[in-house]
Amino acid sequence: MMSQSAVPRRHLPTSPFKAPVIPPCPQFAEGDRVVHDAYGLGRVTRVEGTAAVLVDFGSRQERIPSPFEGMSHL
Repeated sequence: MMSQSAVPRRHLPTSPFKAPVIPPCPQFAEGDRVVHDAYGLGRVTRVEGTAAVLVDFGSRQERIPSPFEGMSHL
């Protein structure tokens, strides 16, 4: 059984395989409308650089850390 590492594997330049494509991390700005898989519709109220965003989902506010899994722009 293999364990899952938080660090992605390094691609060696001499490898015969293509380098993995890493999708860019989405950028959010204050006022952006977003949808989250667990919390639903919301509006970004504060951006903490590339580390996290604070989103108002109406009934609650949540701090969503980067890489913003499950959240996308509307």
